[in-house]
Amino acid sequence: MPGAAPFDDGEVTRGDLAFDTDLMAGMMIRHSSGGHEHVLRQTMIALLGGHRLDDHTNPGEATVHVLSGRVNLTAGGNAWNGSPGDLLIVPDSIHSLEALEDSVVLLTVAKLP
Repeated sequence: MPGAAPFDDGEVTRGDLAFDTDLMAGMMIRHSSGGHEHVLRQTMIALLGGHRLDDHTNPGEATVHVLSGRVNLTAGGNAWNGSPGDLLIVPDSIHSLEALEDSVVLLTVAKLP
């Protein structure tokens, strides 16, 4: 893809998490490819343990690939735990993501037209 930078899953580190604690209230987001103008986009999200992305909807089909740490994805009365290497399918309903410990995930979204 012209102009695309290579993806580096080592880009977000524990040092980044500590550095951004005050700035982003326990969360750091880096768009690694795509963007709101593209159908497919990937976003790396780092969350300090105990922090969460509050209830929200998704603009299309989405997955969460857990790169490090442990997370809990909740939708309605259902919950799924994720550990390094797990790929969680994000339900098409209101959901939230909580870091059970310092975590880094890769969110992939294919935006619906």
